[in-house]
Amino acid sequence: MKLGAFSVSLSVKNIKSSKVFYQKLGFEVIGGKEEENWLILRNDDHTLGLFQEMFKGNILTFNPGWDKECKRLESFDDVRDLLKDFELKGIKILDKSINGESGPSSFSIKDPDGNMILIDQHV
Repeated sequence: MKLGAFSVSLSVKNIKSSKVFYQKLGFEVIGGKEEENWLILRNDDHTLGLFQEMFKGNILTFNPGWDKECKRLESFDDVRDLLKDFELKGIKILDKSINGESGPSSFSIKDPDGNMILIDQHV
């Protein structure tokens, strides 16, 4: 099972101060819109999403179909197949937004400690 690119989505109180902090750690802004209160930062292979007032708590995010540089993979496990596999394994699905038989779709789960995990396919 291949989950795709991994990132951590952080729910931040102040997008500007969080951006400055992570830039001091060597992260560079590679995407997002600060005026819309969201940014994507990268340091080498590590990706962080900063989100102000968009959701509560931090989220582990996997993007099927993307590599670590958000480039489309030729071959990947589709989010729909991952969803079916997780359901067969008895993993409780919290939210799902499955659109058609291919393309962008997502679902979320929680680990045993309550940490949110988002499987979010953009391709």
